[in-house]
Parts: sequence; C-alpha cells; structure tokens
Amino acid sequence: MAGSAGLLLLLLLVPPRVGAAADQEAVVCAGAACYTAHRVKLSAEEAQLHCSKNGGNLATVKSEEEARHVQGALVQLLPPGTPLADRTGRFWIGLQRDKGKCLDSNLPLKGFSWVGGGEDTSYTNWHKEAKSSCTSKRCVSLMLDLSMPALASRLSRWAEGPCGSSKYSGSTNEGFVCKFSFKGMCRPLTLGGPGQVNYTTPFQASRSSLQAVPFGSMANVACGDGDGSGQHYFLCKEKAPGVFDWESSGPLCISPKFGCDFNNGGCQQDCFEGGDGSFRCGCRPGFRLLDDLVTCASRNPCSSSPCGGGAVCVPGPPGKDFTCRCPPGYQLDSTQRDCVDVDECQEVPCAQECVNTPGGFRCECWVGYEPSGPEVGTCVDVDECVPGRSPCAQGCTNTDGSFRCSCEEGYVLAGEDGTRCLDVDECAGPQGGLCDSLCFNTEGSFRCGCLPGWELSPDGVSCTGGPTSPGPPAGAPQGEDTKDGEGRLVPSATTSSPTRDNSEGTSAVTPATRKPSPPDSIPISLAPPDRLVSSGSPGIWMEPSTRHPTATTDRGASTGEDFSAKQSDDGTDGQKLLLFYILGTVVAILLLLALALGLLVFRKRRAKREEKEKKPQSAADSYAWVPERAESRATENPYSPTPGTDC
Repeated sequence: MAGSAGLLLLLLLVPPRVGAAADQEAVVCAGAACYTAHRVKLSAEEAQLHCSKNGGNLATVKSEEEARHVQGALVQLLPPGTPLADRTGRFWIGLQRDKGKCLDSNLPLKGFSWVGGGEDTSYTNWHKEAKSSCTSKRCVSLMLDLSMPALASRLSRWAEGPCGSSKYSGSTNEGFVCKFSFKGMCRPLTLGGPGQVNYTTPFQASRSSLQAVPFGSMANVACGDGDGSGQHYFLCKEKAPGVFDWESSGPLCISPKFGCDFNNGGCQQDCFEGGDGSFRCGCRPGFRLLDDLVTCASRNPCSSSPCGGGAVCVPGPPGKDFTCRCPPGYQLDSTQRDCVDVDECQEVPCAQECVNTPGGFRCECWVGYEPSGPEVGTCVDVDECVPGRSPCAQGCTNTDGSFRCSCEEGYVLAGEDGTRCLDVDECAGPQGGLCDSLCFNTEGSFRCGCLPGWELSPDGVSCTGGPTSPGPPAGAPQGEDTKDGEGRLVPSATTSSPTRDNSEGTSAVTPATRKPSPPDSIPISLAPPDRLVSSGSPGIWMEPSTRHPTATTDRGASTGEDFSAKQSDDGTDGQKLLLFYILGTVVAILLLLALALGLLVFRKRRAKREEKEKKPQSAADSYAWVPERAESRATENPYSPTPGTDC
C-alpha cells in the first residue's frame, strides 16, 4: 500500500520525545481536546514550555466537565496499586497571575488568567482565598488526594502559590497537566481478529487504547502474531466538514479461523458468518451500516436524543447526520450538541438597566425613574414632589431622576437625607443684633422687646423712654448681651443707642441732645411669651407679629404696620415679683439659721466659762503679783537724780 508506506515514513521522521523515560504520562481525550498528566517535578515555567513544545498549554479547567476530564488523567497517572504516600500531590495547571497584578476578589478567578488566553470563566474550585501579594508571580495547582475513596471522587481543588524556579524545580509540586485542542476526533479502531493497535497522537503520545482519537493521529495495526507481516497504518482525517474518520473499510485483522467469535468480528452490532469462514457486519432495524462496513448509525439519528440542554434534534437528509436547534434566547455550544444561554444585555436593548435571565432578559429603570408604559425599555422621570408623596418637609423641586428640598425663610435644611427643616435662631446670629434691647426667637422668625419702663419704637427694633420712665432704670447693666429665643442673652444693636466711648471702657451720653436709651441687655432669663398684653405698669413690650422686624437707618421713622406703639407685660412683672418673694423668703430662712447657729455657739462658750469658775483655787490665787520691771531700767544708775529735780 503506497499510502501506508508514506505514513510509515512520516512516522519514522517524527523525533522521539525528550525525557520520555523519566516522564510518567497519562492521556484522556474527550470532546475536542486531549489532556495529558505528567508526574515529573518542574517549575510552572518549565511545565508550560514542555506543553508548548508539543503544541499545547498548561491545562485549563473552565467547567466541571473539563475538571472531570483532568481528574481522569490524574487518576490514570496514579493507578490503584500506587502507595498511599504517592497518591497525593500538586499538579500545575495553566492559571497564573503576573507580578504587579494584584488580587481582585470581585472576579471568579481573583485576577488570575489562563496562559492560553480566553475569557474570565465563572467556574472555580478554590481551596481557600488567594493571597493579595502583588510583588511576585503566582501560579495555581490542583491538589490531588486519592488516599481515600471519598476524596478520590471529589474534584481536585485549586491552590495558588509561588511558581517555583529552575534552580529549585517544582520542589512542592509533583507534576503538571497539559491540554491539546483539535478540530475533531475519530472513533477508536475495532479489530475483527487477533492483533494490536497503537495510536500516535500529534502531541507525541503513544497509546494502545483511547476513548477518542484526535484528528491527525496515526494508528499502527499489527494483525496476527505481530511479526510485521500484517502491519497496517491509518490516519484520522476530516472526510467532510465536521466528519472525522479513518481511511479504512471493513473489519481489521479478520480471520476465517475465528469468524464472528472473536470480538464479534469487529462489528458494532450484528455479525453474520458465511459458509467459507468469511463474515460481514450488519445492523439492527432502524439503523444503517456506515461506509466503514463496521459501524451502525440510526436511520433516525434523533432517536437516541443526542441533543442536550433543551436543544431539539432535527434529522438531516437520508444518509446524513442531524443538527441540534436551540430555543429562542439560547445558542449551541462548541460541541454543537448542547444549548447555552445568550446574554442579550451585550446588545444593550434597554434604555437604562438590563438584567439577563435564562433564555431572555428584562429591562429595569434606575432609581428615580419608572417604566413609561407597556413598551419595553423606556423609562420616565418620577415626580417625587407630587402633593401627597413629597419627602420634603417644606419646599420640593423635582429634578431629572431625583429631587431637591428647600426651606422657607427662617429655616435651614436638616436631617441625614436633607428633607427636614430646622428653625433658625435669629437671636443667636447677626439678625439678633438688630434689636436694641431684648430679642425673642419665634418659629421661623424673631421679635424685639424692651425692658420695663421702655417702649418699643414703631420701627420694631429700638426702645424709647416712656412717660413713666424718663431714663434708663437705675442699676440696669449696660453693654451686655440681650436675650435670644431660648431665654439666653444675645448682643444688641447700637444703631439707635446713645454714643459710647469704648476707649476707656465707660459709657458717655450727651445730655439734652439725645433721647434716653434703654440698656443693651438684662442679665436675667425670660421665656418669650406667645403674646404680650399692655398694662399701666412698666414691663417688657413685645411685638406679637411673626414677621421679621425691619432695621432702618432712622430709628425714629415709624413703620406703622409691623409693631404697636406701646405695650406692657403684667404677666412678666408677676413673674419678677414672685421671684423676689422667693428670694426674700430664702434670705429670711438663711438669717434665722444664722441666728440659731450664733445662739448655739454663745451658749456653749458660756457653759465652758461657768465650768471653769467652779474649779477650786490654789494658794497662789490670794497673792498679788507685781509686774516685772523692764530690763532697761534695771541697769540705770541708782544715784542719778530724778528727772525734774534739782541737785
């Protein structure tokens, strides 16, 4: 066979694998890829170089199905007879994170990426949280544990760590797993008589049995005793788009001696013997024999339900294969047999927010918007300021997708969400200084007042002397703070007060040229009454209006509408009088207590004195003692004349 000779020459030209003797290897082929597990200690970089020389990369584990294929290769690498100490270990896979790239806990792969490229897959099987170190390259390995049956059935977990180096090659890892991708696979060859098959894959792996043989592989079939007389070579090639098969027909290594007794003649279903020791393959009803004269295919290829994931099987023309069709919102995966969900949100079908769902999607509106109607994907602004549902305490202004609260004059925004309004204490701020004497804070405004004997001017802020009080009250403090709305005193304005000379710290008033001015403040606390009533007695006067008083440069000008001319507060005088009574009573009680204490002390001293007088007197008590003479006179001359006498 000329074709066989060419294939044999091609096989002989293939270079032998370097280090094959020291490399324990297992191969699993499934789907459109083959996985090879190697038990040899290498660094992650050396392992990737070993895989890339044969056209592959360190293995990816992007799905649970792929994880099971990798696990199958590792299980073959460690057969059941392996000692328990050797049935555990770590094996590199192609998941790495370069130096300078930090951990991203929001991503499934935590910032790692596959060395062969591809998207950030969602399947993970981390053993524990990856370290956030960015100063060195990090690599991922599979933690294989076949020491117990329960652990052997569990998929290997991922562990990240240092990638090793050529100097200390794979000191912590037992080996690595490679992955090789192909266009398609051929079915394994079946022998109809004694013989042996050996497959040589494009990645230079030689195996006598494979579940699927990758495209481009060669099969060496030795029939009979294996003496070379029955050597045949076959190539797995693409006979039609998406159809991969061997260039052979009929059973291989058939023998009249055995007929259908050996391996069913190599037939997939039925084997029929002839009278001269020959035989042929046949198929059961509903199936047809394919061109290889061995394999059977259903006349209705959809009878075996080959499509999964909700796909519908559609038979092709007679003698042709079938196709799988997915329902709306799904598409075929790489195997063309299963359906996967389509992410419609990548096409941006919504005006604002798009949420992908299995087989479809739904549109949502942002906060502050609502659907405009049955039409999908349209949103309109929500008017939060509609009466009855406004979140603001006072003013509300609607904005695009939100709102803004405001307050009336005399209030400020408050609260964590800025929707409440808090009264401004004008008496504690600059406005409180407009009042000459007293300032009372009110809800949203403030009022001015005057001390007893003074009257509020028509401008509502200054005080003038009344007919019963020509001047400031005696002893009234000057230059202090006036009261605020809570009963505290605040600085008063001096625009209408007499001129003060502050350079010496005293006040001076020019007589006969200025009207009497009330004191700036009073040092007692007064609660602002809701409404002050006039009376004949002197008192504090307040304007009952809630409007703000207007300060003018001419305090003598009359506003005529904001404040009354004069009022007095009997209630306030009554409070003062009651306070004086209470203070007087307290003073009287203190005086009585002091008098009683003094009387008690006097009696004690008197008792001590009487007790002392009753004691017996000594003999010395009857003598009269002469006062001692001063020492200065004892040294005088006794013969000196007495002053004032003549010698």
